[in-house]
Amino acid sequence: MSLIAADHICVRFGAEEVLHDISLTVQPGEIVTILGPNGSGKSTLLRALLGIIPTAEGRITRQPGLRIGYVPQKLTIDRTMPITVRRFLSLPTRVSDAQAEEALARTGMAGQGTEQMTTLSGGQLQRVLLARALLGQPQLLMLDEPTSGLDQPGEAAFYRLIEEVRAETGAAVLMISHDLHVVMAASDRVICLNGHICCEGTPRVVSTAPEYRALFGLGTQGALALYRHEHDHAHEDGPHHHHHDHGHDHDHDHSHA
Repeated sequence: MSLIAADHICVRFGAEEVLHDISLTVQPGEIVTILGPNGSGKSTLLRALLGIIPTAEGRITRQPGLRIGYVPQKLTIDRTMPITVRRFLSLPTRVSDAQAEEALARTGMAGQGTEQMTTLSGGQLQRVLLARALLGQPQLLMLDEPTSGLDQPGEAAFYRLIEEVRAETGAAVLMISHDLHVVMAASDRVICLNGHICCEGTPRVVSTAPEYRALFGLGTQGALALYRHEHDHAHEDGPHHHHHDHGHDHDHDHSHA
Protein backbone atom coordinates (compact mmCIF):
# COMPACT_ATOMS: atom_id res chain seq x y z
CA MET A 1 0.00 0.00 0.00
CA SER A 2 1.26 3.47 -0.80
CA LEU A 3 2.19 5.74 2.12
CA ILE A 4 0.34 8.68 0.61
CA ALA A 5 -1.75 9.11 -2.51
CA ALA A 6 -3.35 12.08 -4.24
CA ASP A 7 -6.26 11.17 -6.47
CA HIS A 8 -7.15 13.82 -9.09
CA ILE A 9 -6.77 16.73 -6.69
CA CYS A 10 -7.33 20.39 -7.57
CA VAL A 11 -6.38 23.33 -5.36
CA ARG A 12 -7.93 26.76 -5.85
CA PHE A 13 -7.11 30.11 -4.30
CA GLY A 14 -10.26 32.13 -4.93
CA ALA A 15 -11.09 31.77 -8.61
CA GLU A 16 -7.56 30.73 -9.57
CA GLU A 17 -6.83 27.04 -9.96
CA VAL A 18 -3.27 26.64 -8.75
CA LEU A 19 -3.09 22.85 -9.09
CA HIS A 20 -5.11 20.95 -11.65
CA ASP A 21 -5.93 17.24 -11.65
CA ILE A 22 -2.88 15.94 -9.80
CA SER A 23 -2.54 12.23 -9.09
CA LEU A 24 0.55 10.79 -7.45
CA THR A 25 1.63 8.18 -4.93
CA VAL A 26 4.68 7.64 -2.77
CA GLN A 27 5.58 4.03 -2.00
CA PRO A 28 7.54 2.87 1.07
CA GLY A 29 11.28 3.56 0.79
CA GLU A 30 10.99 5.51 -2.46
CA ILE A 31 12.69 8.87 -3.18
CA VAL A 32 10.42 11.05 -5.30
CA THR A 33 11.34 14.55 -6.40
CA ILE A 34 8.78 17.11 -7.51
CA LEU A 35 10.44 19.46 -9.90
CA GLY A 36 9.08 22.68 -11.31
CA PRO A 37 9.87 26.33 -11.99
CA ASN A 38 8.97 29.03 -9.47
CA GLY A 39 5.23 29.54 -9.30
CA SER A 40 4.47 26.03 -10.53
CA GLY A 41 2.61 25.07 -7.33
CA LYS A 42 5.28 22.84 -5.76
CA SER A 43 4.99 24.14 -2.20
CA THR A 44 1.20 24.27 -2.52
CA LEU A 45 1.19 20.60 -3.48
CA LEU A 46 3.36 19.69 -0.50
CA ARG A 47 1.10 21.65 1.86
CA ALA A 48 -1.98 19.97 0.39
CA LEU A 49 -0.37 16.55 0.91
CA LEU A 50 0.46 17.54 4.50
CA GLY A 51 -3.19 18.53 5.02
CA ILE A 52 -2.33 22.18 5.72
CA ILE A 53 -4.42 23.54 2.85
CA PRO A 54 -7.69 22.08 1.55
CA THR A 55 -8.26 20.57 -1.88
CA ALA A 56 -11.18 21.80 -4.00
CA GLU A 57 -11.55 18.46 -5.76
CA GLY A 58 -10.18 14.94 -5.50
CA ARG A 59 -8.94 13.25 -2.37
CA ILE A 60 -5.73 12.57 -0.49
CA THR A 61 -5.30 9.32 1.39
CA ARG A 62 -2.55 8.58 3.87
CA GLN A 63 -1.67 5.21 5.31
CA PRO A 64 -3.35 5.06 8.75
CA GLY A 65 -1.01 6.35 11.46
CA LEU A 66 1.52 7.56 8.87
CA ARG A 67 4.44 9.30 10.55
CA ILE A 68 5.63 12.27 8.49
CA GLY A 69 8.82 14.25 9.07
CA TYR A 70 8.71 17.72 7.52
CA VAL A 71 11.75 19.83 6.66
CA PRO A 72 10.65 23.38 5.80
CA GLN A 73 12.26 25.39 3.05
CA LYS A 74 13.54 28.18 5.23
CA LEU A 75 13.61 28.61 8.94
CA THR A 76 13.89 32.15 10.18
CA ILE A 77 15.62 32.19 13.51
CA ASP A 78 15.17 35.14 15.82
CA ARG A 79 18.75 36.29 16.25
CA THR A 80 17.90 38.10 19.47
CA MET A 81 16.80 34.88 21.14
CA PRO A 82 19.68 32.48 21.77
CA ILE A 83 18.75 28.83 21.46
CA THR A 84 21.10 25.87 21.29
CA VAL A 85 20.81 23.06 18.75
CA ARG A 86 19.91 20.71 21.63
CA ARG A 87 17.05 22.95 22.83
CA PHE A 88 15.80 23.36 19.27
CA LEU A 89 15.55 19.59 18.85
CA SER A 90 13.14 19.49 21.80
CA LEU A 91 10.69 21.87 20.08
CA PRO A 92 7.80 21.19 20.09
CA THR A 93 8.26 17.67 21.53
CA ARG A 94 10.80 17.03 24.25
CA VAL A 95 13.36 14.35 23.42
CA SER A 96 16.05 12.69 25.51
CA ASP A 97 19.72 13.58 25.20
CA ALA A 98 20.38 10.13 23.74
CA GLN A 99 17.71 10.59 21.04
CA ALA A 100 18.99 14.07 20.22
CA GLU A 101 22.58 12.90 19.95
CA GLU A 102 21.61 9.93 17.77
CA ALA A 103 19.71 12.19 15.36
CA LEU A 104 22.63 14.63 15.19
CA ALA A 105 25.09 11.80 14.60
CA ARG A 106 22.94 10.42 11.80
CA THR A 107 22.94 13.78 10.03
CA GLY A 108 26.66 14.43 10.41
CA MET A 109 26.28 16.89 13.31
CA ALA A 110 27.55 14.70 16.17
CA GLY A 111 28.54 16.65 19.27
CA GLN A 112 27.09 19.93 17.97
CA GLY A 113 24.21 20.11 20.46
CA THR A 114 25.77 22.98 22.42
CA GLU A 115 26.16 25.19 19.33
CA GLN A 116 23.92 28.22 19.02
CA MET A 117 21.40 27.92 16.17
CA THR A 118 22.27 31.44 15.02
CA THR A 119 25.91 30.55 14.38
CA LEU A 120 25.24 27.60 12.05
CA SER A 121 26.03 27.71 8.34
CA GLY A 122 23.22 27.09 5.86
CA GLY A 123 24.27 23.48 5.35
CA GLN A 124 24.52 22.84 9.10
CA LEU A 125 21.09 24.37 9.66
CA GLN A 126 19.54 22.04 7.07
CA ARG A 127 21.16 19.07 8.80
CA VAL A 128 19.71 20.14 12.16
CA LEU A 129 16.26 20.55 10.56
CA LEU A 130 16.63 17.07 9.11
CA ALA A 131 17.75 15.71 12.49
CA ARG A 132 14.65 17.20 14.10
CA ALA A 133 12.43 15.66 11.41
CA LEU A 134 14.06 12.25 12.02
CA LEU A 135 13.33 12.30 15.76
CA GLY A 136 9.75 11.22 15.10
CA GLN A 137 11.03 8.14 13.22
CA PRO A 138 9.10 9.13 10.11
CA GLN A 139 8.00 6.66 7.45
CA LEU A 140 7.86 9.60 5.03
CA LEU A 141 10.17 12.60 4.95
CA MET A 142 8.86 15.68 3.15
CA LEU A 143 11.42 18.31 2.22
CA ASP A 144 10.56 21.68 0.67
CA GLU A 145 13.56 22.83 -1.40
CA PRO A 146 15.95 21.78 1.37
CA THR A 147 19.05 22.95 -0.45
CA SER A 148 18.00 26.41 -1.61
CA GLY A 149 20.81 28.75 -0.68
CA LEU A 150 23.49 26.05 -0.55
CA ASP A 151 26.28 25.92 -3.11
CA GLN A 152 26.55 22.95 -5.44
CA PRO A 153 28.95 20.86 -3.30
CA GLY A 154 26.74 21.55 -0.26
CA GLU A 155 23.69 20.56 -2.26
CA ALA A 156 25.30 17.34 -3.45
CA ALA A 157 26.40 16.48 0.10
CA PHE A 158 22.89 17.04 1.44
CA TYR A 159 21.34 14.79 -1.22
CA ARG A 160 23.89 12.08 -0.41
CA LEU A 161 22.87 12.43 3.23
CA ILE A 162 19.20 11.95 2.25
CA GLU A 163 20.14 8.75 0.41
CA GLU A 164 22.02 7.51 3.49
CA VAL A 165 19.04 8.28 5.73
CA ARG A 166 16.75 6.38 3.38
CA ALA A 167 19.16 3.41 3.37
CA GLU A 168 19.49 3.41 7.18
CA THR A 169 15.89 4.11 8.21
CA GLY A 170 13.87 2.87 5.24
CA ALA A 171 11.97 6.16 5.18
CA ALA A 172 10.44 7.28 1.90
CA VAL A 173 11.32 10.79 0.76
CA LEU A 174 9.22 13.33 -1.09
CA MET A 175 11.36 16.29 -2.05
CA ILE A 176 10.70 19.55 -3.84
CA SER A 177 13.27 21.21 -6.03
CA HIS A 178 13.55 23.68 -8.88
CA ASP A 179 16.94 22.39 -9.76
CA LEU A 180 17.49 19.21 -11.71
CA HIS A 181 21.26 19.03 -11.83
CA VAL A 182 21.73 17.62 -8.33
CA VAL A 183 18.44 15.82 -7.92
CA MET A 184 19.13 13.23 -10.53
CA ALA A 185 21.30 10.71 -8.77
CA ALA A 186 19.19 10.64 -5.62
CA SER A 187 15.71 10.20 -7.06
CA ASP A 188 13.94 7.01 -8.00
CA ARG A 189 11.25 9.05 -9.68
CA VAL A 190 10.91 12.66 -10.81
CA ILE A 191 7.57 14.42 -11.29
CA CYS A 192 7.63 17.61 -13.37
CA LEU A 193 5.01 20.06 -12.21
CA ASN A 194 3.69 23.25 -13.75
CA GLY A 195 0.22 23.60 -12.27
CA HIS A 196 -0.38 20.07 -13.54
CA ILE A 197 1.89 17.06 -13.96
CA CYS A 198 3.79 17.58 -17.22
CA CYS A 199 5.77 14.36 -17.14
CA GLU A 200 7.11 11.85 -14.68
CA GLY A 201 9.50 8.93 -14.70
CA THR A 202 13.05 7.98 -13.85
CA PRO A 203 15.52 10.88 -13.87
CA ARG A 204 17.03 9.66 -17.16
CA VAL A 205 13.62 9.55 -18.88
CA VAL A 206 12.47 12.91 -17.53
CA SER A 207 15.70 14.69 -18.47
CA THR A 208 15.13 13.79 -22.12
CA ALA A 209 11.36 14.42 -22.16
CA PRO A 210 10.21 17.26 -24.43
CA GLU A 211 7.92 18.58 -21.66
CA TYR A 212 10.89 18.86 -19.35
CA ARG A 213 12.94 20.59 -22.05
CA ALA A 214 10.10 23.03 -22.63
CA LEU A 215 9.99 23.93 -18.94
CA PHE A 216 13.68 23.99 -18.14
CA GLY A 217 15.48 24.42 -21.43
CA LEU A 218 18.51 22.41 -22.44
CA GLY A 219 21.13 24.06 -20.31
CA THR A 220 21.42 21.51 -17.51
CA GLN A 221 22.44 18.50 -19.59
CA GLY A 222 26.15 18.91 -18.91
CA ALA A 223 25.60 19.53 -15.21
CA LEU A 224 23.55 16.34 -14.96
CA ALA A 225 26.36 14.32 -16.42
CA LEU A 226 28.79 16.05 -14.09
CA TYR A 227 26.82 15.30 -10.96
CA ARG A 228 26.13 11.71 -11.84
CA HIS A 229 29.78 11.22 -12.58
CA GLU A 230 30.94 12.77 -9.31
CA HIS A 231 28.34 10.78 -7.46
CA ASP A 232 29.71 7.53 -8.87
CA HIS A 233 33.29 8.49 -8.11
CA ALA A 234 32.89 10.38 -4.87
CA HIS A 235 36.54 9.76 -3.95
CA GLU A 236 37.80 11.65 -6.99
CA ASP A 237 37.62 15.36 -7.37
CA GLY A 238 39.07 18.03 -9.54
CA PRO A 239 38.14 20.27 -12.41
CA HIS A 240 38.81 17.62 -15.06
CA HIS A 241 35.32 16.20 -14.45
CA HIS A 242 33.69 19.19 -16.03
CA HIS A 243 34.47 18.09 -19.56
CA HIS A 244 32.92 14.66 -19.82
CA ASP A 245 30.77 14.26 -22.87
CA HIS A 246 27.36 12.64 -22.62
CA GLY A 247 28.56 9.43 -24.20
CA HIS A 248 30.97 8.89 -21.35
CA ASP A 249 28.19 9.56 -18.88
CA HIS A 250 26.26 6.53 -20.12
CA ASP A 251 28.99 4.26 -18.80
CA HIS A 252 28.06 5.27 -15.28
CA ASP A 253 24.31 5.31 -15.53
CA HIS A 254 22.77 2.15 -14.17
CA SER A 255 19.16 3.30 -14.24
CA HIS A 256 18.30 2.40 -17.82
CA ALA A 257 14.58 2.89 -17.90
